[in-house]
Amino acid sequence: MYRTFSRAALWACAVTLFGCPSPEWDGKYTPLSEKGNWTDPGPLAPCAVTDGNCEDFSNFDLSGCDTASLANADTSGQYLLTTRYQWPDESYSGMWAHTFGFGAPGGTPAYFRGQPTTELRNGNARLYSSLTAQSDGGTQRTTMVTCSAPKAPDFTGCMAFCRNGVTIGRATFTADRLVWRAGEAEASGLELISERRVPIGYPADVYITQGHAYVVSLNSLERTGGLSVFDVRDKAAPVLVKTIQLSGDTYWNGVWANGNALYVASQSRLVVVFDISNPADPQFVRTLGNGKGHTVFVEGNRLYATSPTGVHIYDITTPTQPHELGRYAPADNYPHDMFAVGDRLYVNYAGAGYFIADTSDPSNPRTLGNYSYSADQYSHANAVTTLGGRTIAFMGGEGPGEHLRVLDISDPAAIAKLGEFKLRPAVSIHNMVLVGRKLYLSWYQEGVRVLDVSNPTRPTQVAYFNTYREKDPYRGGYYDGAIGIRVPGDGYVYTVDTSRGLLILREK
Repeated sequence: MYRTFSRAALWACAVTLFGCPSPEWDGKYTPLSEKGNWTDPGPLAPCAVTDGNCEDFSNFDLSGCDTASLANADTSGQYLLTTRYQWPDESYSGMWAHTFGFGAPGGTPAYFRGQPTTELRNGNARLYSSLTAQSDGGTQRTTMVTCSAPKAPDFTGCMAFCRNGVTIGRATFTADRLVWRAGEAEASGLELISERRVPIGYPADVYITQGHAYVVSLNSLERTGGLSVFDVRDKAAPVLVKTIQLSGDTYWNGVWANGNALYVASQSRLVVVFDISNPADPQFVRTLGNGKGHTVFVEGNRLYATSPTGVHIYDITTPTQPHELGRYAPADNYPHDMFAVGDRLYVNYAGAGYFIADTSDPSNPRTLGNYSYSADQYSHANAVTTLGGRTIAFMGGEGPGEHLRVLDISDPAAIAKLGEFKLRPAVSIHNMVLVGRKLYLSWYQEGVRVLDVSNPTRPTQVAYFNTYREKDPYRGGYYDGAIGIRVPGDGYVYTVDTSRGLLILREK
């Protein structure tokens, strides 16, 4: 599986203090079976929904619960609830995750699924309920109740989902507090050089060029998004030099640059183009449509942009004046992200899986292969390289149970899985950057993770930085923590955290 080195060669590497070259993977592997994201774990708590009053304890049977153990459960902090849903006939219907945060006595209320809640108590058991208005004039109430704490301070419980007072869904859950992974420090192999708050919106992505960091943000709650520009020539002291918000168009999720052009994925106008001839002062040039743009990617003289109608392909021979060449839309789904090399396009097509296309004729892209791996799949981001004479894709999914899959895509019509890497099942990957044989990942509440992928059958973590801190402002969503990441080759790792903003890291 590896190329070997003589004892003399290894000793020579050691005494010169330069280190030894990484062994080369020879391209051999045993294909791994695809088991999906989850197998049915069975009920996650011994409680049940009884179709009683959706607002109180009468809607739950807690007779099987060890409510005495709840005295040892946490009553503060923020949690991810790994949730097993059931159909009305009690059969298994799937897994998901929700966020929950306890309120502070005399302070902010508890929240559940992003909504403030009311609280009731029955002995050690607690019930939290939130009400939201529906577009048809009705209401939906979501209620959760704590059941047991078999692994205190974590706890288990049940949920009921009610429409206009009638129970329409039920679930059991386990709750895990959102703190750093057991045994981990703040960082290993990465050090924080500087940190700057992003003043507008909910930070989502970053691009580094011409000594400047361009951070795009979403609209979230009372925060309005846009573009924040930082001068990062002094890594230890970045300076915010400009913010940009366009009227009615501030939900910006992705960003890329090519020469003096900056491309921003816009939920209102597909792509917004800026001239960054003066990198500290971007100037609006044009928009590329009215669609809901989500991400952008540049390869050579092409710009790729995703929307609900597919992947738009633009010629950017003149960078500030893109013109559309074609569109790739192989599935009735929403493409999230993509990677391109030459005339090969690799698309994370969310619930439809992972697609590979030939774009040599951009007016008529052809699907070469597809990897569909789970009924609850959400293919989200990828990177592609050549190792051991094979074309290898690293694919990350978003959502509970998703993780990093390593695929042999040398023959797109016969894609095989050869490796994987997992952290906590409820926490998923957002973005990734492959540099040489290191894969850099922004992994939401798991922070930044760096993997050595020299042997893609066994990705190995070599560094991390926990960006997530429970008490940072605006914490509480599922898509929370390290979200955007770039490694531009200047010796630093740039990431954006949804609360902390722009962080510049350096590998030790």
